Amino acid sequence: MVPHLNEFASRQDLANALARTVGDRLDAALRETGTALLAVSGGATPSLFFESLSSMPLDWSKIVVTLIDERLVPESSGRSNAALVTKKLLQGPAASARFLPLYETGDAATDARTAEQKLTALRKKIDVAILGMGNDGHTASFFPDADELETVMDPAATATVAAIHAQSAGELRLTLTLPPLIRAGFMALHIEGAEKLATLQRVLQPGSHLPIRRVMDAATKPIEIYWAP
Repeated sequence: MVPHLNEFASRQDLANALARTVGDRLDAALRETGTALLAVSGGATPSLFFESLSSMPLDWSKIVVTLIDERLVPESSGRSNAALVTKKLLQGPAASARFLPLYETGDAATDARTAEQKLTALRKKIDVAILGMGNDGHTASFFPDADELETVMDPAATATVAAIHAQSAGELRLTLTLPPLIRAGFMALHIEGAEKLATLQRVLQPGSHLPIRRVMDAATKPIEIYWAP
């Protein structure tokens, strides 16, 4: 489906606007079902957004936060997405949220199975999913050179969490698969900078088969894109 682009003058403006939108979506889920499930990405981009979202006046004790993907590294590593979420998002009012990490033991098969079991036990679809995008067009850990790319991007995949081996990724990764993402109540793509905008323009070209484009095409509703210089 054709995504909708939201442009902002500054990264702080973007962070505040995205936090308000996500807060509204989470609040609506809380009022409807009593709980909410938020899936976020790591990397350098979401720090300001996390800080803004953490101050939203929500009943965070009834919100579960999980990761869309994770490097197979412990939280003590500077490359851990869990560490970023803990430091930037699970602060202030949001400190009372329940965090469901993907990494636990460092064994990819075991951790994927454990994370899937915990997500399944929630008996809940993702209410809000916030994607990122690399300059190679990957999102989540759907790297173009991943050995498991076709498996994890299969709309009929039965697994919710899977291990990813891709040379371009560096470390072994864990990722949510395509089905739980495209079933999310709200899905946004958060990108910043001229280089990411150029990548997005390439992604949106007719005939593109880059991973983020495949997610857009499989989505049941248009993805909201949030971009700032």
